[in-house]
Amino acid sequence: MPREPITEDDLERGRRLFARPCGFVLGATTLLQLPPPDLPEVAFAGRSNVGKSSLLNALTRRKALARTSNTPGRTQELNFFDLDGRLRLADLPGYGYAAAPKTKVERWTRLTMDYLRGRPNLRRVLLLVDARHGIKANDGEVMTLLDKAAVAFQVVLTKADKIRPADLDTLMARTETALGRHVAAHPDAIATSSRDGDGIDLLRAALARLADR
Repeated sequence: MPREPITEDDLERGRRLFARPCGFVLGATTLLQLPPPDLPEVAFAGRSNVGKSSLLNALTRRKALARTSNTPGRTQELNFFDLDGRLRLADLPGYGYAAAPKTKVERWTRLTMDYLRGRPNLRRVLLLVDARHGIKANDGEVMTLLDKAAVAFQVVLTKADKIRPADLDTLMARTETALGRHVAAHPDAIATSSRDGDGIDLLRAALARLADR
């Protein structure tokens, strides 16, 4: 996948798009409950407690659009949000450790993977990775699944404010090297902080491009 440098025009389009209304559509617990595939869709995926809901709130400038929790496994449905009728955002249940019964974790993990493999209007998966830990084994498994399904994905590092700038630079380089081994990966990772706002404008700009296609 070619590199796509972010321009000033992209940044402005991102600011305008994410200033528009964004609202909750539905929470799906089965594939039959998914909204119709009538809008370009971007999915937020990652390990439990990686910060998916916090990132959604930061992007949309809302404090409680998506529910956040310090308890891994709070999100147990595929939650969909409509951004001004131009882009649909999907907040997926986390994979990995969760404070929930094993059978529930297995069910929502299976639902998430089925969604990622078979959603025809899915333009990109944002694979969130905690900057304090980097890419873990189960992140790699999801990357391989997306390669096989030919679903484009981009790594977004979360909680970048939690590590030193020099360590973040090293992590970015290591992450982008790893992405070079995946055919479905966007080559550029984006480092973000939902708390400080770092990287949020870059991510808005990247998503505005998808809404315009």
